Amino acid sequence: MPDIRILTESELRSQIQLDLDAVECIENAFHALATKAVVMPPIMRLDIIDNNGEIDVKTAYIPGVDSLAIKISPGFFDNPSLGLPSVNGLMVLFSTRTGLVEGLLLDNGYLTDVRTAAAGAVAAKYLARADSRSAAILGAGVQAALQLEALTLVRDIESATIWARDFARAEASAVKLRQRLGIDVRACGDVASATEDADIIVTTTPSTAPILMAEQLRPGQHVTAMGSDSEHKNEIDPQVFTRNISYFCDRLSQVRVLGELHHAIDRQLVTPTAEFAELGQVISQQRPGRRDTDEITLCDLTGTGIQDTAIATLAFQRCQAGQAGTNIVT
Repeated sequence: MPDIRILTESELRSQIQLDLDAVECIENAFHALATKAVVMPPIMRLDIIDNNGEIDVKTAYIPGVDSLAIKISPGFFDNPSLGLPSVNGLMVLFSTRTGLVEGLLLDNGYLTDVRTAAAGAVAAKYLARADSRSAAILGAGVQAALQLEALTLVRDIESATIWARDFARAEASAVKLRQRLGIDVRACGDVASATEDADIIVTTTPSTAPILMAEQLRPGQHVTAMGSDSEHKNEIDPQVFTRNISYFCDRLSQVRVLGELHHAIDRQLVTPTAEFAELGQVISQQRPGRRDTDEITLCDLTGTGIQDTAIATLAFQRCQAGQAGTNIVT
């Protein structure tokens, strides 16, 4: 039996960062989803309601790729009050030729953080105005900071606002991001103030009620919704679908049951069979993206298994080349 390589979070961090290579990796994954016979089953999720938690399992097979990842991703959203991270987890990498386990990636959610932020960058690259200079980030957690960092890779962001229910947390995040990114970042006490002058808005919360309202959007803005990755989560006012917006998503079959689109369907604002473009179709030029500078665009990203297989495969290959990790004999 072949050896299994075990990789720790620190080893994976040494090989994978949020950079243009990571963005390209996820961009290629979306492209494959639109152009190849990808096998990607629905997300399996276990809700731990008593402790405000959930455990998601995601995977995908990409034709022509020698490995596939199965990711186990817990999210327990009261953990920060205990001094613990909200998200952790691991990925198991399998050979697509033999089915044998190749690697155990003990990333504690790090690879998920990177691939999620990279997906936000891809959405902005294809859907936000090319002259976008300002951003609003709703949320002040790890992913909120990474989303702003990711935007700076694809747009010349000069200023940003941060909103969170805990204003002190938003202020602390703004200070850190000013220092890290070298741009003007300030905290705002309400969503309307945070978003009114933003060219790009990214929502990154586990909210179960809308935080960004339809009337707060203005022509030319782009919105990337990251947080609505289960049926009960909802960050965007479903009434936005009554406005003149162009809607895009990562996987249409998925957002119909757990994304922002799901809530619009529930309220009969959108028919269940309505067709919308997936991000991969825009990347592969099968469907148009932004049509003009005054258009409002909304990209609903619920997280897909193909992103996990893509980032895990890249990480494993780099760790092999750099001889990182520990091999165990089975």
